[in-house]
Amino acid sequence: MNTAQRYLMYISENYAFAILRPLQTEILKQGGTVRWFVEGKHVNTDYFVQDERELADIDAVTAWQPEVVLVPGNIVPNFISGLKVALFHGFNAGKLNRRGREDHFEIRACFDLYCTQGPNTTDRFVKLALQHGFFSVAETGWPMTDPLFSPQPNNPYIDPDDPRKTVLMCSTFSQKLSCAPHLIDTISTLAKKGQWRFLIQFHPKMDRNIVKRYQQLQGKNLTFVETDDVIPLLQAADVMLCDTSSILLLFLLLRKPVVTFRNRTGNPSLINIENSDEVEQALAEALVQPGELLARIDAYCQELHPYRDGQSSQRVLAAINACLKGQARPVRTKPANLIRMFKIRKKLGYWKGIGNGERY
Repeated sequence: MNTAQRYLMYISENYAFAILRPLQTEILKQGGTVRWFVEGKHVNTDYFVQDERELADIDAVTAWQPEVVLVPGNIVPNFISGLKVALFHGFNAGKLNRRGREDHFEIRACFDLYCTQGPNTTDRFVKLALQHGFFSVAETGWPMTDPLFSPQPNNPYIDPDDPRKTVLMCSTFSQKLSCAPHLIDTISTLAKKGQWRFLIQFHPKMDRNIVKRYQQLQGKNLTFVETDDVIPLLQAADVMLCDTSSILLLFLLLRKPVVTFRNRTGNPSLINIENSDEVEQALAEALVQPGELLARIDAYCQELHPYRDGQSSQRVLAAINACLKGQARPVRTKPANLIRMFKIRKKLGYWKGIGNGERY
């Protein structure tokens, strides 16, 4: 039986479903209760399935009094009760924020516990925890990977009658980093050749004009996909074409090669290209799966996310319970965070309980 019984899934993007549902399954298995809250307008609520309970507003959330708040994002209100747990919306892809700092490691004074994915991020967060003193760190692996290593029955993106290799193209929405605007003509040409099958899936914030142009390429050799669960896509593909989107790191965990367009991270496990006319050759090279490349991928994944047992959700819940029992509890109280909390109160239209502090 869990120490905590009431878990709130606090979400603001569609990708949160795939991150949190493995945790939901484990929570329910251990006798806990789950509720969901949607912040903002970027979530398609049609993705909720039967028996998933959504709380309509912040009043309903505060009345329910969650004991744990699970967040695959950057911000969570301190006026919601419960231990605030950061689960991350992706792997560290080396993206810089407006201040020129790595966004993955930005501390916004919102969380009590960071559940990290692997050694190459854990070490940094442990140092940050010692520096700030108001949060704990536990390396658990990422819950979204739990189903990654289990075969998906009846995968809709696998055609047993089509022997061709499958290329999955993914792209971030940032204009500076996205490969999508640069590769439309190239993908159109390659799709017409019919040598490979193409699956196209973009970040939900992608420019809708770009989305429409790729949707117009759909045919027997190319499918554009909008989904709340990318796991079946990753499992169906033989190679990925990407840029700096952190989804490429999830694909690497399957020990499959990734071709990137103008990636600036210097990751040695990627096949990086600079020009659109290099795409076809790079994909062909990746599909051969050179042994040296696969060895580099494996070494990188051991640092990124060494867990391949599908039990990261169990480790997250164990870390939460340890924290609630006072083990590795932060030595300081989180800062008041007044400006950030004022902004989120304004966004949510919620002004009750100002000055009452937070509870966990």
